[in-house]
Amino acid sequence: MPVQYKDYYATLGVAKTASQDELRKAFRKLARQYHPDVAKDKKTAEAKFKEINEAYEVLGDADKRKRYDELGADWEHGPQQPPPGWGRGGGQGFGGFGDGGGFSGTGFSDFFEQFFSGGGGARQGFPGGFGGAQQPARGSDIEADLLVTIEEALHGAKKKISFRRDGRSDVETYEVRIPKGVREGQKIRLAGQGEAGRRGQAGDLYLIVRFEKHPDYTIDGSDLIYDLEVPVWQAVLGDNASIPTPDGSVRLKIPSCSQPDRKFRIKGRGLPTGSTTRGDFYVRLVVLLPNDLTPEQRAVWEKLARASGEVAGTTR
Repeated sequence: MPVQYKDYYATLGVAKTASQDELRKAFRKLARQYHPDVAKDKKTAEAKFKEINEAYEVLGDADKRKRYDELGADWEHGPQQPPPGWGRGGGQGFGGFGDGGGFSGTGFSDFFEQFFSGGGGARQGFPGGFGGAQQPARGSDIEADLLVTIEEALHGAKKKISFRRDGRSDVETYEVRIPKGVREGQKIRLAGQGEAGRRGQAGDLYLIVRFEKHPDYTIDGSDLIYDLEVPVWQAVLGDNASIPTPDGSVRLKIPSCSQPDRKFRIKGRGLPTGSTTRGDFYVRLVVLLPNDLTPEQRAVWEKLARASGEVAGTTR
């Protein structure tokens, strides 16, 4: 069946002209709303959360967004016109473009896999054996992305994946164990679940771990970065703040006269770097300036300017 076009802008509820900052804010707002840990209807929320994550995975990346915009330029005015190479490289056993196969449970839609996942949803590798037409040959290996949350990477988990092979109506489901400490790019092997061999051994299915976008944290290698938004007075006067880390909340002291973009390091609260080691957690200070002032607030700022030896409307 044909792959259905996804309107990622509509998913995030933003205009096609939205800035990266607007996209980030929209994603965070929706992701917090539909995060399975807080939603009452967890099944519906999980599906919605994956849609939001997929949309931001594309629109939040400048290169992917450009490719997506080129693809979708005319989608409202007629049938979708796939670009050159559409469907090329897709795994034949798990459904290339229009072949009736499908692969689900990894966290990304067929549309995403076809265009933004490095050459097709389930990507077919090289056969494991060679020889003439009459000789047995091992089946090809298959690769597909597997979307994993930060929490699953830290603590381990089990996930179900499903696929329908080309030309078959039955759906095969497997439970995949995500090991504690798994890293992005790591491959999880399902032996014998790739392409069928020609009178020989079947190939393997390799699931490539991709970390899910998080509403609160930005991933930087093995480190996590949390943007702490504070009003200007809090940065100037100093304060205490509660910081949500994957291991629970911690109290952070914000010293007085803290500058914008200052980073505070919390050691060992990042992503796994080994079986027993982890990266760090950084809190980045985002100082919020007022968008407008009441007459009373303006009077206070002018008083502060005079006390600082400055005259309103000029700089030293």
